[in-house]
Amino acid sequence: MERIFQLKAHGTTVRTEIIAGITTFLTMSYIIVVNPGILSNAGIPVGPSTVATILASAVGCLMMAFYANRPFAIAPYMGENAFIAFTVVLGMNASWQAGITAVFIGGILFVLITAFRLRVWLANAVPKNLKFSFVVGIGLFLTLIGLMDTGIVLKHPAPDVPLTIGNLLAPESMLAIAAFILMAVLIIRKVTGAIMIGILGTTACAFILKLLDTGPVPFLPTVSLPTGFFSLPPSIAPIFMQFRFAEVMSAAFLPVFLTIFIMDFVDTMGTVIGVSARAGLLDENGNLPQIERPMMADAVATVTGACFGTTTTGTFIESAAGIEEGGRTGLTALTTGLLFLLALFFTPLLTAIPTCAYGPALIIVGVLMMDSVRRIDFSDLTELIPAFVVIVLMSFTYNIGIGCTAGFVTYPAIKVLAGRGREVGAGTWVLAVVSLLMFIVYPYA
Repeated sequence: MERIFQLKAHGTTVRTEIIAGITTFLTMSYIIVVNPGILSNAGIPVGPSTVATILASAVGCLMMAFYANRPFAIAPYMGENAFIAFTVVLGMNASWQAGITAVFIGGILFVLITAFRLRVWLANAVPKNLKFSFVVGIGLFLTLIGLMDTGIVLKHPAPDVPLTIGNLLAPESMLAIAAFILMAVLIIRKVTGAIMIGILGTTACAFILKLLDTGPVPFLPTVSLPTGFFSLPPSIAPIFMQFRFAEVMSAAFLPVFLTIFIMDFVDTMGTVIGVSARAGLLDENGNLPQIERPMMADAVATVTGACFGTTTTGTFIESAAGIEEGGRTGLTALTTGLLFLLALFFTPLLTAIPTCAYGPALIIVGVLMMDSVRRIDFSDLTELIPAFVVIVLMSFTYNIGIGCTAGFVTYPAIKVLAGRGREVGAGTWVLAVVSLLMFIVYPYA
């Protein structure tokens, strides 16, 4: 383990890395159910899609472990899956095979530009204050996800009011609040595996309460007991390598390729830099050493995922949960990847983990990621304003890519208008142009 992952150099241990990997898996295992559910709207069968989701995640995590040696987990992205299902298939009347083919071609393109180090050049061109704003924005984004998953915050029924407080006396909300307090206390007392203990403890409590519930009205209506512990995975043959290249070779698919490219490019960059900053993996210049390796793992996972029959994969923001547990090397990603492989046979048990158990973990991670706001230069408004734009749009639009691209556009614009355009590097200008393209095609998406 020491020879492969260099644990001592990263100040970690096997035990810490395994706990971090388990924590990451528990916070992102929902993707096993959610991704196939979204893609089913495109006509992709749920059973094979579930297997494809698991295999794509496992391949990405294992490559991240052994090739990149980073504690980042990979799985099919949320957002990109909805784009293929609802825009490409339902909106354009394209086949789901064409949508997956577009993802495959996009993955090949990412492999090429990563191999030629173009992605590295652009990632290193991100201004340091924006990098720290990614951490804060992702933290707030995770917090909002956790609050809505647990029912503490809900969509308001009135069209002019976006959000409202949930029913805090609902059993699921009370369990979530108790889980948050439990995790917070364990972290304050520096208990190893605090987040994992909170998730597993809350899950066990929810299952016990569900078993004791014998009344006519369900006590925990959103909690479902596992239907079993073991199941054999269905065949992946119906969706494996189902490409239709002829269908995507048309002008109508150009916006599709552009959207897939920009969404994956920006989401991956923002997530990798953000969680790396939180983990203390950036160097003195604010860059992640050998960043091309996690980016290559992301690109290869997208290609293999498309071969399996699923949509764009990339680094998950839930990796931050494992990092907060001390994960610093690829052993964390290896643990997560192996758990994904085990999930092929234990899907009924793992998918029964309720949102009131893993939602509070996302809120706790959001709390801990607020620390990076202190590293943003508040004395320079040309640095602070773009950072603020990133943070608020990343969380308020419920989209990491929107926050990142808005920051990339705002940064050079503010610098130029302030008479300090010379401070903007060539790579930053390229990011600004690419980001403008994102806003041009996003209404189409």
